[in-house]
Amino acid sequence: MSNSSKSDQGLEIVSPDLSHSYLPVPLRWPAVKRRVLILGVGQLAKDLCQVLVSRGTWFTEVVGFLAKDQTHVGECLVDLRVIGTFDQLFEVTERYQIDTIAVCLEDRRTVLPVQTLLDMKAMGLDIVDGHHLYEEESGRLSIDLLKPSTLIFSTGFKRRVVTMTLKRSLDVMVAIMGLIVLFPLMVLLGLLIRIDSPGPVFYRQMRVGLRGQPYMIWKFRSMSQDAEKHGARWASEMDPRISRVGRFLRKWRLDEVPQLINVLKGEMSLVGPRPERPVFVQDLRNVIPYYDLRHTVRPGITGWAQTQFRYGASAEDSHVKLQYDLYYVKNLSLMLDLRILAGTVKVVIFGEGAR
Repeated sequence: MSNSSKSDQGLEIVSPDLSHSYLPVPLRWPAVKRRVLILGVGQLAKDLCQVLVSRGTWFTEVVGFLAKDQTHVGECLVDLRVIGTFDQLFEVTERYQIDTIAVCLEDRRTVLPVQTLLDMKAMGLDIVDGHHLYEEESGRLSIDLLKPSTLIFSTGFKRRVVTMTLKRSLDVMVAIMGLIVLFPLMVLLGLLIRIDSPGPVFYRQMRVGLRGQPYMIWKFRSMSQDAEKHGARWASEMDPRISRVGRFLRKWRLDEVPQLINVLKGEMSLVGPRPERPVFVQDLRNVIPYYDLRHTVRPGITGWAQTQFRYGASAEDSHVKLQYDLYYVKNLSLMLDLRILAGTVKVVIFGEGAR
């Protein structure tokens, strides 16, 4: 029972009930694996569990789910069961030696067991937001379930002057050196393109760039001259519009080399979300949440999505790619850029994901 008393001003002061708070925690030996309990049974909880299980890491084990009420107990979600309710949080945590509790609730104001979670936080358990853990483990943002307030109050999206200045300086230096070193190769590729099929060597196409501004992108032509006489459409596997030389160019990403010109002009960066065509952007921003956030940084010749996901050739693929793009936009840094450039070298060497 809580105790109450009157202050000099007549205000009632209620002493907190400590009968269940700050209970002594049994001594635990350090575990090799982090044991995770997921609080919630909604889509975010399922997606997070799927990511953690699919990674198959030696250091993380998902124990199960907790539901708000008894009706879900015993259900199987993503090959794991709902092992209890929120009321049993303390008991389940002790029984299964939980290290981390991932909170995956749609409406925390009405159902979040705040006091119990606060007690466990004070005991040393790791209480994490489900969106944050999903981002950390998958390298992307769960955009369908993400509330604007989560992004607004997040710690990401920093644009430090030093970082952006160094990033632009690196772009310019690499673009100049790349155009000089690769000039003989570009001449050779130009000759092969002219011999292989009629039409211009270079292909210019409108793309959407920084702050949604359109610009003309430069590429080596990899398709037949009349490839889009029936209108714009996504590239597909074994696309008949692609020429013989064009297939080689796309496999080794050589068709992208002329975009170093766009980098020099300040329309692109070496690393950033891949630019999309206006006709597709208009459709995608209507069906994919937060799509225009990718336009808050310069588009790139390569990007986080290109090193983590296959070639995007549909609205569904663009939906997944945006999750990776937003991770990059949120966590932009020179270290991440260098990691992406290293990953791009691997993609180019093995010819992965090309169409």
